[in-house]
Amino acid sequence: MANDKTLSMLGLARRAGKLSMGHDMALQALLKNKAKLILFCSDVSPRLINELNTTMEKHKINTAVVKTSYTMDEIYFSVGYRAGVMTVNDENFSKRIIELLKQEANANGN
Repeated sequence: MANDKTLSMLGLARRAGKLSMGHDMALQALLKNKAKLILFCSDVSPRLINELNTTMEKHKINTAVVKTSYTMDEIYFSVGYRAGVMTVNDENFSKRIIELLKQEANANGN
């Protein structure tokens, strides 16, 4: 985890002000069509995932959704905010994060 490129990219996005972290902020970013990517931590409740998916269907929002292998604690240690869900509100950051997550999955054999 110490040298994780995805977590580093999330940290950069946070410092650039392009992350909405936590339930309320993520929901607000979704409803305002700012969110380009939704990231769920591995230990988030299924109820939260279902709630945001239902909101996206109801409002016909087409945003990429990824459930990561990161726990809320790992996100906290790299980004400085403990949240189970976050949105990336920048197209370039979201593309790069998706790319890094795919590379990580391929490296782990998933």
